[in-house]
Parts: sequence; structure tokens; C-alpha cells
Amino acid sequence: MGDGKDMGDSKPNNRPDLDEELDRLQEWVPHGVARVVRKVRSPAVAPYRIPVGIALTAGGVVGFLPILGFWMVPLGLAVLAHDVPVMRPPLARLLAKINGKRAP
Repeated sequence: MGDGKDMGDSKPNNRPDLDEELDRLQEWVPHGVARVVRKVRSPAVAPYRIPVGIALTAGGVVGFLPILGFWMVPLGLAVLAHDVPVMRPPLARLLAKINGKRAP
């Protein structure tokens, strides 16, 4: 605790980094989920991330309809956060809290 960092923080200035938090998340999620996260983060799918994020978010807004669900909103926002800089810090903070709860 004397290093100036809290358990969930990944940078000395108490601002978690999204890429570091996603790396930590991938360590404890099931292999199939980690594989999907790696694929979504890869540069090869960059042209598709924003349209998919918008589609997931829009589909979640009408989550009361069959097949679509409200679960799509946070997933769509998480996909968008990879390419929209203003969305990265809030998602990084959320992941830091989630990852901090999973720390041994």
C-alpha cells in the first residue's frame, strides 16, 4: 500500500488504463470469452467495431422486444469504448473495480 496505488488502479496517477484492465480481465474469464475479447481488440476488426457497437447499443434500447435484450447496451458501449477516447476512462474504472474484486 505504500506505493501510492490502490488495489484496482493500474497507473501511479490513480487512473486505470483500459488496455491493462482488459488484459487483467482476460486472465480470469473463460477461454472462449477471452478469445472473443482478443478478437474484438485486434486491429483487423477495427473497421467493424464502431458499427457493431452502435448496433448492439441500439438493439439494447429496444430490449423489450423478443431476441433483443437490455444486456446489449453495456456490451455495445464496451465495444465502442475501444475506439471512442471519451468512453475509455469510465470503462477502465469499471473494469478496475471488477478486476479488483477478483484479486486474490
